[in-house]
Amino acid sequence: MKFNELGITPKILDILDRQRFTEPTPIQEKSIPVALEGKDIIGIAQTGTGKTLAFGIPMIQRLSQDNTSCGLIVLPTRELALQVDEALRKLAGMFGIRTVVLIGGENMGRQINQLRANPRIIIATPGRIIDHLRRKTVNLCRVSTLVLDEADRMLDMGFAPSIKQILENMPHTRQTLLFSATMPARIAELARRYMQTPVRIEVAPSGTAAENVSQEVYFIHRTLKTELLKTILMKRKGSTLVFSRTKFGAKKLAYEIQRMGHTATEMHSNRSLAQRIRSLSDFKKGTCRVLVATDIASRGIDVANIELVVNYDLPENSEDFVHRIGRTGRAGLSGHAISFATPDQKYAIRQIECLINKEIIVSKPPEEIYARAGEIVNQPSFEDRRPSRPFGSRGARGNSFSSRGKFSSRRRKRF
Repeated sequence: MKFNELGITPKILDILDRQRFTEPTPIQEKSIPVALEGKDIIGIAQTGTGKTLAFGIPMIQRLSQDNTSCGLIVLPTRELALQVDEALRKLAGMFGIRTVVLIGGENMGRQINQLRANPRIIIATPGRIIDHLRRKTVNLCRVSTLVLDEADRMLDMGFAPSIKQILENMPHTRQTLLFSATMPARIAELARRYMQTPVRIEVAPSGTAAENVSQEVYFIHRTLKTELLKTILMKRKGSTLVFSRTKFGAKKLAYEIQRMGHTATEMHSNRSLAQRIRSLSDFKKGTCRVLVATDIASRGIDVANIELVVNYDLPENSEDFVHRIGRTGRAGLSGHAISFATPDQKYAIRQIECLINKEIIVSKPPEEIYARAGEIVNQPSFEDRRPSRPFGSRGARGNSFSSRGKFSSRRRKRF
């Protein structure tokens, strides 16, 4: 099916044609006609399948036909908000429809001035729009279309109260479009309370990983992860996105990769918004080959031709794994994802395999990393030293882990 078969106006079709969008993705093909009818939608699709245009085209077309209404798009992260704004401005600008981005980390006074110019599309993170509601600098009474993008992520980040407050400040007669890659029970409850007979559109089972992304996992001692990453980066020459569980780990790993001789930058919550935008820009332009990031980059990163995603640390939950590997293999291209797991994380890998309904190939670490690591491989990790019984009890050999022992309560807090 072509875009001209979906009920889109000729002017938008002309803009899409100039931007070389000819064939809609499955989520766009199924969502756009339903959204143009004014119906509520729950859209479930893999990350990187074009959800932005799936809700952006119907919103802009409806706003161009009704000069009194507005649209609101709520997203979990600043980076995703800026990315959606960049994509929609190319369409909205042709109709004289202004957009505004309301995100934390930017000057509140500047945002208030932009709101005074009466923008027709508001793109915001939940926390910042609540700030404006409290200041009474934004009014949602004219919003006719609400989009909740990456809704599962917003709930995971603790934004449920903010989302409910936003919904309670909006007209009851509105269109609500909810998009996500997974469908947890909390989203079903949200839809039941705040949506009017939504049409569920699912182009892939909830939690499904992209088929064009090949995967493998290395079970390896944690002290050998950096050496394994060094070998992988030497063998593969394309752009690489590396995920670390913590912001401190991301900073340290970016430094280690630079010492290996590769250009690398970091992206995590300890970096300012300007620094994160600069890091993402350098990665997009190819100035930096490697981007080391926390899960702040698991969604909202739309970079073409990422060859490889490396899970240096496994994510805290299986759903984030789907979003991480979805950063590669986008727009129909092929990609590859490599995960590092310690021997005690076999159950976590099995959980991921159950979610994505696919077995991940287990690869053997190359022998060369053991030679480079030297004696470090023989150093036990904290997991190796951890007693089989809880702290404060008597171990198998009669060692007591009381407050007087080596693992005192004060010492334990440091782990």
